[in-house]
Amino acid sequence: MAGKEKTIESIFEELEEKVSKLEDKDISLEEAFKVYSEGMKLLKVCNDKLDKVEKKVMQLNREGELDEF
Repeated sequence: MAGKEKTIESIFEELEEKVSKLEDKDISLEEAFKVYSEGMKLLKVCNDKLDKVEKKVMQLNREGELDEF
């Protein structure tokens, strides 16, 4: 997905994969830390996207129309 911005849905799919890896009892501590760190980065991206959507919705509710930030 180089050059394209990830969607919230695709981020959720990646997070589900990370959780599955972390639930594997045979994962090493080093690999678990790596997967956890990657998941935290994905959560930040997702949170930032959701904040943008929330601001747009709040502005839509307040003014009755959607203005880009």
